[in-house]
Amino acid sequence: MNKTSQIVDTAGIGAAFHIENIYPIIDAGRFPVKRIVGEPIAVYADLYRDGHEIIAAAVVWRREQDREWNRVPMTLEVNDRWGGSFTPDGIGRYVYAIEAWTDEFATWRHGFELKLKAGQDVTLDALEGAGLMTKAQNGGPEASALILKQCENFLQTGDNEPLLSPELRTAMAEAQLRPDLTRSPLLPLMIDRTRARNGAWYEMVPRSQSTVPGQHGTFRDCIARLPDVQAMGFDVLYFTPIHPIGKTNRKGKNNSLTSEPGDVGSPYAIGGAEGGHDAIHPELGTMEDFHALIAACKEHGLEVAIDVAVQCSPDHPWVKEHPDWFKRRPDGSMKYAENPPKKYEDIHNPDFDCEDAGSLWNALRDMLLFWCDQGVKIFRIDNPHTKPLRFWEWAIHEVQIRHPDALFLAEAFTRPKLMKGLAKLGFSQSYTYFTWRTQKWEIEQYLNELCGYPEREFYRPNFFVNTPDILPYHLQSGEAWMFKARVALAAALSSTYGIYNGFELLEHEAIPGKEEYLNSEKYEIRTRDWNAPGNIKPYITALNHARRANSALQQTSNLRFMPVDNDNIIGFVKESVDGTNTVAGAIALSRDPYEFWLPIDTQVTVDDEKRNVAAVENIITGERHGVEWGGIRLRLDPQRDPAIFFRCLA
Repeated sequence: MNKTSQIVDTAGIGAAFHIENIYPIIDAGRFPVKRIVGEPIAVYADLYRDGHEIIAAAVVWRREQDREWNRVPMTLEVNDRWGGSFTPDGIGRYVYAIEAWTDEFATWRHGFELKLKAGQDVTLDALEGAGLMTKAQNGGPEASALILKQCENFLQTGDNEPLLSPELRTAMAEAQLRPDLTRSPLLPLMIDRTRARNGAWYEMVPRSQSTVPGQHGTFRDCIARLPDVQAMGFDVLYFTPIHPIGKTNRKGKNNSLTSEPGDVGSPYAIGGAEGGHDAIHPELGTMEDFHALIAACKEHGLEVAIDVAVQCSPDHPWVKEHPDWFKRRPDGSMKYAENPPKKYEDIHNPDFDCEDAGSLWNALRDMLLFWCDQGVKIFRIDNPHTKPLRFWEWAIHEVQIRHPDALFLAEAFTRPKLMKGLAKLGFSQSYTYFTWRTQKWEIEQYLNELCGYPEREFYRPNFFVNTPDILPYHLQSGEAWMFKARVALAAALSSTYGIYNGFELLEHEAIPGKEEYLNSEKYEIRTRDWNAPGNIKPYITALNHARRANSALQQTSNLRFMPVDNDNIIGFVKESVDGTNTVAGAIALSRDPYEFWLPIDTQVTVDDEKRNVAAVENIITGERHGVEWGGIRLRLDPQRDPAIFFRCLA
């Protein structure tokens, strides 16, 4: 790899080269391709020009804010398809491009050698080659010295050999002029830390972490729960909003429109006399207590994610200080949030197109930066699809320029193209429709879509099995095998997944006819026995330990479904990014026991060599089985365990 600050942009009308079918690219370069730090980025493009001249190409890249470029050569693959690879050295926003130019010296040398072989007079041709050498002024000191030496040897001796040395060919490739250099448009690239792609999330309502019934939980109570969350193998501890809760129009239990004395309200009704989005709900503790929680999480190998809901209770300081940030109804009253026929009288949405929109946008950006300064680098954004797309693209960019390790999860259960649009414009991860995918065909179809191109380049799925808002119908029976099957599907098929607290206790009491929890802790304090009989904590723990021990389960895109001849069994194979770890698995979708054949149509990389799978090792038990005839016969009893996973061995 070498560096240069001199890049000529001659792309466009009249350019010598056509640069087409670039990979990877999102919407012709409008949005960034996403990658993980430390991993090579393979780039391909079709490159061609008129004539028979020999061409050369390179990939160039730099950080968005830098001026100096890095360059690596590309090589011809087949049929004018060129490929190259580069590895950025840190997280952040980058741009890259493809350059092509005529290698005049290589073209001259090729013709010169053909004429020599044919016995033709090459006197003038040799002088042409020497002339190219005298114009080569763009190389480093070593290349320049070698070119000068070889040129002098030829001129002094008349011998053609100095013109044909391999060392001169390399030096001239570096130093010669490139008058027809053509560069593609700049393409954006986002390099994220590993947590952007891989992690197990545990969602917690902090006020429900007290061990005393009816008592409001604190950050200290949350700290007391960390050993339990750590023991289950989670990586991210995600909190619902931690800000002051408004009292005006406060919701009562089960989302009733009127509250009773002692009702705690919804944490999503943000803002009160104590402050707004940059304040802590006083019953949770102080900012110092929050800092202690951040430090304790770090000690337990956990990272904190907080909920960001861009909405304000009627008591939020902004409502009084900036009334022009909110819409008014014809009678002059402030418009509250609604999703007809649903009404949310306890919150108001800011007007992003108000006359003072610039101040509003800056305030929201500064709020995100404030929490970054407190040690939070993961934000789950509530309903981002109801806010302007241009705002999120701007705000995420503003934050990541200052904090390139900041990650954003889009909580948007909406139209598929809008969900993908949010991912394109900068969200690091996205909620998905997995929560409602239950049949084999629709699970496989959905995963094949997410793992296909171009979705895999920008859409990182986070499979939540449940949320405070969603108790899916298939969990409402409370059957342990179903809870296990759903968490196994989420943990195995997606590299990032999450559960909302209570899932491990098989909580399943719903409002009749709805996918909502009865007595939801969105509106009241819940006290639980986190080790209650019948819990599936050991099962979740085993899954998370298997994920950490197998890099194949720490990525999503390298997934293939195996043709299991049973609509109630999903079979799959996943391979790690570097190819050194391969996992095969099967998961049941119904409660009945089944015997079936699991094809294992894959290979394992050993010492950079692909080898056929000779055996499999049960990830949980360590039991080994030989692989014959390209697969293995298995039996699943979902009432005991609906899933089985194997490490593939050569």
